Amino acid sequence: MVTVGEELDKALQGAFTRPVPKSAGAQMRYLVKQHQHSTRRVAELLGINQRTVERYVKNQIKRPRLELADRLEREVRARWQPQIRAKAKQAAATTSGIMIDVQARFGYTAAVGSTDQARVRHLTLALPPRHAARLLQAQEAGLSEDQLRQIAAEALGEAYFRDNGRRAHGIEVELTDLLNLEFEL
Repeated sequence: MVTVGEELDKALQGAFTRPVPKSAGAQMRYLVKQHQHSTRRVAELLGINQRTVERYVKNQIKRPRLELADRLEREVRARWQPQIRAKAKQAAATTSGIMIDVQARFGYTAAVGSTDQARVRHLTLALPPRHAARLLQAQEAGLSEDQLRQIAAEALGEAYFRDNGRRAHGIEVELTDLLNLEFEL
């Protein structure tokens, strides 16, 4: 299932200037460095033994099991190039905004006599910086996926359906059945 939070992370990762370490040893060394050279903290983070972390750091173990490899990759990506990530967020929130490409079922709540039947639409549009800022701040604050989806629906409602206040006054957009979603900074 496509999630707003994961797709925002992917968009931010697109701003990286260097590739993320590929080998398990390099990833483990990076995490140990990020945690002030504490193999114990990294072991707790990954849910493994401290000795196992030390063996990966020394390249005594080279291939982690699939579950550990996924956790390791996710934790490294979450911490990779924090300054580049912050600059990309700042630019999206202040000047450039964010591109959204979404295919989903949109439902509407509108005045009596208008259509409110939900249907699948495919939209690609640029969200203004204020909407990008709101989405990125909500993600950073740790809001739930439903709340992030609601914020995205409100942004799409404002930017596309209501055309920034020029039409469809009073329409409220609901984003359901998310089929595909991509963001680009």
